[in-house]
Order: sequence, then structure tokens, then C-alpha cells
Amino acid sequence: MHVLILGATGAAGVLLIQEALLASHTVVVYARTPEKLPEETKHDPRVTIHKGELDDREALSSAIMGVDAVLSALGPSVSRGPMHPKGTPLARAYSLIIELMKSHRVRRLLALGTPSITDPNDKFSLRISIIVNGVATLARTAYEDVVAIGETIRTQGNDLDWTIVRVPILSGANDKRFVVGYVGDGNTGIRVTRAGFALFVVQELENNEWVKKAPLITLP
Repeated sequence: MHVLILGATGAAGVLLIQEALLASHTVVVYARTPEKLPEETKHDPRVTIHKGELDDREALSSAIMGVDAVLSALGPSVSRGPMHPKGTPLARAYSLIIELMKSHRVRRLLALGTPSITDPNDKFSLRISIIVNGVATLARTAYEDVVAIGETIRTQGNDLDWTIVRVPILSGANDKRFVVGYVGDGNTGIRVTRAGFALFVVQELENNEWVKKAPLITLP
């Protein structure tokens, strides 16, 4: 497939590009600072790079045109969590992304989320509850933006085939193992690697097992 990757210059986004290429997809990268991409990505003939802001309608429309799916690793920066801007800027970006996807007849969206986005299938988990409440207390604007992302995708994206890929604590280890389920189901935990996230997204792009769902993926 020909896929657009958002959040591509972050640690998870770089791995998402690698997994997509390993699966023989071609990639469009839309980034504010594409110069941050690894050199091998910038010079890979299978990768097309568009530079632009998330609120630049014309540039974003150009990047979305002609792709088969949008894979997004967009999310608040962990290091800047308490300093995340007010006004849910990422959720507003998703609103524009979804609008443009519809106009270009792109149906498939796989988006990074966290357990701050709740799901009717979730059960109580003390460990997840502590994590979510900690984020809501210490990084309130980031928490509000993530919750708003979930609401935006579920409401405005009702005509799309979306999957919200919820991750708990992300690590940089190279362990690609993962289990898929919901909060408190007895199988999922509280950690997953960015490599595991990237692998799940690319596999789900092909398998379509979690359309219009918000699974939690964690290490086994």
C-alpha cells in the first residue's frame, strides 16, 4: 500500500516507517521538521517527504492525496507533558486530517492513543488507573488533548475505518512482542515497546481485525 505516516520524526514514527518499508509499502512522510529523519530514510526512493504544519490545510491535503491509509504516531511529547499547549491542538489536527481523508476518499486510519481514551470493553485496573490519574494530574493539557483525540476520531471519523492503538508506558527496547486486548482483561500489562507498537500498526493495516475499535497493546 501507499501510506501516509504522521509523527514520523519521533521515536515511534521512525520505527513505523521502518516497519512499513519492511512490509513492502511505500511511504509518504508529512513532518514539520523532516530534517530530523534518519539519513537512510531521507534518501530512500520508497519515501516521499512533505514538509508542513498540522494546521496547514493545503500542504496536508497534498500529502494525503493518493494514499491508501494514514498511520499516525502523533501524541504529546512525554518530556514536555506538563508544558503541552492548551486548546487540544492535536485533536484539532485530527479534525482536519479526517476532513481531508474524506475529501480524498481515504478510509483507513490507525492512530496512536493511550488508556486515557477509555473504551466500553475496559475493566478496572489499579495499575492503569494510577498511570492515567497521574497523567491527568501532572500533565493536564496533554491528558485533555489525548481524550479529545479519541472523541474526535470516534465522532468525526464515523465514516472511516479507524483503529485507535492504545499504548500504556512506552519503552525503547527492541522487543517486538505484544498482546492485544483491553484494560483489565487479565492479559494486558502496563508497558509496550515502540517497536511493538510499530509492528502492530503495520500488521493491523493488512489484517483489519480491530476496525472501529480501540485495543490496548502491551508486552505479554
